[in-house]
Amino acid sequence: MSADPLDRIRPDVRAMHAYVVQDAAGFVKLDAMENPHRLPAHLQAALGQRLGAVALNRYPGERIADLKRALAEQAPLPDGCALMLGNGSDEIISLLAMACDRPGATILAPVPGFVMYGMSAQLAGLQFVGVPLTADFELDEPAMLAAIAEHKPAIVHLAYPNNPTANLWDEGAMDRIAAAVGEVGGLAVIDEAYQPFSSRSFIGRVGKLPHVLLMRTLSKFGLAGVRIGYLIGPAALVNEVDKVRPPYNVSVLNAECALFALEHAEVFAEQAADLVRERTALVKALRALPGVQVWDSDANMVLVRVKDAGHTFQGMKARGVLVKNVSTMHPLLARCLRLTVGTADENARQLAAFQESL
Repeated sequence: MSADPLDRIRPDVRAMHAYVVQDAAGFVKLDAMENPHRLPAHLQAALGQRLGAVALNRYPGERIADLKRALAEQAPLPDGCALMLGNGSDEIISLLAMACDRPGATILAPVPGFVMYGMSAQLAGLQFVGVPLTADFELDEPAMLAAIAEHKPAIVHLAYPNNPTANLWDEGAMDRIAAAVGEVGGLAVIDEAYQPFSSRSFIGRVGKLPHVLLMRTLSKFGLAGVRIGYLIGPAALVNEVDKVRPPYNVSVLNAECALFALEHAEVFAEQAADLVRERTALVKALRALPGVQVWDSDANMVLVRVKDAGHTFQGMKARGVLVKNVSTMHPLLARCLRLTVGTADENARQLAAFQESL
């Protein structure tokens, strides 16, 4: 008998669950923290003309450099720092794990948090240590400091705001944890995926500490389908990480879309402002419902706790509204759903489906 080719796949990979994307056809799609607004019609036409003129027969070149300059200006890039592009933040998370993959290396992050931190660690062959948040989803600073001292992690991921809890953590705790990471020789990576909706940023600290990196993405900006993420940090450090980046990891079409969007940044800024207004209204309406616990949000999502998350999720789905059931992701998320902030009409439908499904 011939050998089973599946046996060539690592046992831990075969035991994994693939990242599942829910089928959203026919639903009000509010499960993935996407910007619900599309480009105005006149900008769609202008973008189509731009993309039609792109030299698809050539490898990505100067337009990639143009995009890096445009992002550096928008950020803005702190003095002494460099910027690296990724195919979304997911690729950057994987590249960081690859670059730090030394024997016995560990990646550490608060949990519940973004699942890709742990998944990337596993796929790169690193140990992952998750440190539980407090019951109200704040950083457990003593536990974090103890875990950093014990494991001496190569990387500590800190999402700011956090996903799926949508909250910003205490700035003092963030500073002390970042300092502790530096003391054990690790990298502190601040993930600001939801920066367009956030009231605070860590970017003012980047460049002042040689071990602090910051990730951002254009996904929540309004370009989730374009897949552009970027890493900012001290030039010497970013240049080393950049060595493991695949050549031509960002396509010319993606780069041109991103450049076009940055040229019309005011359109996306107004979209973000609209979603912040809608978030305020949605949180207020949710808090008026009996038996529902609602957390403050600095992102374009709202975490809620209900009596029966599975029942409410299925009820909303039956009413044509798709959200995310996070109740089984971590014990701290028991009975929780994550709702994406949509347009005024989408939020009205979401709220009605939610209330009818409690």
